[in-house]
Amino acid sequence: MKKTLVFIDAGFLSKLSKYFGRGKYLKFDIIKLSKRLAGKQNLELKHVYYYTAPPFQSSKPNDDERHRRENYDYFIGKLSGNEIITIREGRCQKIVEGGKATYHQKGVDTLLTMDLMNVPIRQKDVSKIILIACDSDFVPVIRNLEDLGVKTLLYIYFDKLRDSNFSTSNQLINCVSEHVQLRKSDFIR
Repeated sequence: MKKTLVFIDAGFLSKLSKYFGRGKYLKFDIIKLSKRLAGKQNLELKHVYYYTAPPFQSSKPNDDERHRRENYDYFIGKLSGNEIITIREGRCQKIVEGGKATYHQKGVDTLLTMDLMNVPIRQKDVSKIILIACDSDFVPVIRNLEDLGVKTLLYIYFDKLRDSNFSTSNQLINCVSEHVQLRKSDFIR
């Protein structure tokens, strides 16, 4: 059985988990999910790369920020105890406009792109990868990987509504070797 790597955009996966859970995050095992998706493609999971950002912390964190960080640290601590997973962290940026705060991950896509480009260099036994993401910023790297002999299988969830939380660029869908729509059942088996 051929080996594969799974690359996970945690922000996308989290949003999808909350959507499938109707406002509550589904409880699932990231490694089991990755093995299940690889198995569906008759591939053996070699390694998982998980891209995330710790929750925002102000210079003097309030109780909510401290609580979020404690939960995050606990979750990451449990995940990082398994050799099959590498956790890559960007940072979280807070932007306040009109009195309303929004939070954005920074550097996460860059880390993911760097690791994708290392596949043909450092993982020569891998010719097909699995990407769980929805960002069209990955189109150039996916095309480059294809030119280097590495096919990308995209696991995604999208709807056909423009500007919805799950609208996806046709450019992303069209550049991968294959795309598969994620379902709630993929999480909870």
